[in-house]
Parts: sequence; structure tokens; C-alpha cells
Amino acid sequence: MTGESVQAPFEASAGDPKHAARATRSAGRKMRSLLLDAASPLFRERGLSGTAIADIAATADAFPSQITYYFHTKEALFVECACRELLYLARATEQAALKARTPRDYTHALAQTVTASDSVAFFAEALTLTRRRQDLAPLVERTIERLHGEGARAYASQVARHGWRSLRAPDESSRRFWAVAIGIMLEGYAMGRSSEALCAEMLRVLGEQAKSTGDATRLRLVDDAASNSNEEG
Repeated sequence: MTGESVQAPFEASAGDPKHAARATRSAGRKMRSLLLDAASPLFRERGLSGTAIADIAATADAFPSQITYYFHTKEALFVECACRELLYLARATEQAALKARTPRDYTHALAQTVTASDSVAFFAEALTLTRRRQDLAPLVERTIERLHGEGARAYASQVARHGWRSLRAPDESSRRFWAVAIGIMLEGYAMGRSSEALCAEMLRVLGEQAKSTGDATRLRLVDDAASNSNEEG
């Protein structure tokens, strides 16, 4: 009697359609994550053509059929890996810049973190791939919009937190930053430039993004002094 009373609720729960659906979705998300984790370093090291589905499956301790089940094609898996890595980089970039106390330090932290990784170059390969595979373009589009949206919110938060005066709207600043990053990383990788050189070039092209409260005060003092001088003359 005791054995039956304990086992019955378990069987009822396991057989419940909602429970089964939740378990299936959870297992599916876990397997997708495992496959992405396994594929990303292989794609980054060997490229799309140099990475076989069998190698990804072996690394993930999965079956090749599971890759085609969840992603349909190797190209789709490549693009999803690149998009995920870019968003991971964006999150790391924002975290690295949290300690910045001046607009200059903030921009430097962003540029330094971005250029220390190959995630932007990886994503650029995905962009090139979607030119021939327009069915994969929606994922790239969603990634870019999320990238800009989260970047704009992070930048606006820093500006408000420190009382900086931004020279551009947050959305414009975010889009400009990532456009510059992608362009400079593509050019730099093609020419074999170091991460330090890429960072320096990003800072040069980006220029000043905002002014701190101290900068604004100094500007007002200079303007007032110039105005007084003109009146006296």
C-alpha cells in the first residue's frame, strides 16, 4: 500500500502532458546550448568550411542528427554561434566599462574589450554568409537590434549616473560604436594588426563621446572669460 501511494503521484506527474512538454523544452534548450558551446571554438579556429558536423557532434558528445534536428544546417549553426558570441562580447564590454569614471575611460574600456576578442570578426563572417543565405538574415537582424538596444541603454545609464553630457543620442552612439568596431576589426584582421593597434585606431576614429561635469564646467569658465574679454575690448 505504501509503495503504491508513493509511486502513483510520480507516475501521474510524469505522464502529465504539460510536465512532458516542459521536460522536452528544457532538454531541447540544454542540447542546443551544448551544441553551440561545442561548435563556437571549432568555427573560430577552423572556419565554416574546415569544421565538420561530425567534429561538432563528437565534441558535444552528441549525434550528428541532433545538429540537423536543432539547426537544420551547419550554416545556420555557424550564424547562431556568431550572433551569440557577439552578444556575450557586448555584455562583457558593458561590464568592463562600469568602473569608468570619465567619458574617456569609458570609451577606452569599451574599445579595449572589443578589440581583445575575435567575436566581432566571427560575426562579420556570419554577415557575409547571410548575403548568400537570406533565410538566415532574420537572426542577424534581431542580434543587431538587440546589440544596439542594450548598448544604448547601457550608455544612457552611464551618462545619467555620472552626469556626463553626451555629444550624441544614446542610440546613435551605440550604432556608431559597433559600426566602427566591425569596420576596423575587419580591416585590421585582414592586415594582421595587433589588438593594441586596433584599439588605438578605434579610439582615434570614435573621438570624444561625451563630456564630464568637470569638462563642462571648464568650458563654461572659458566661454565666460572670452565673453568678458570681448565686452571689455
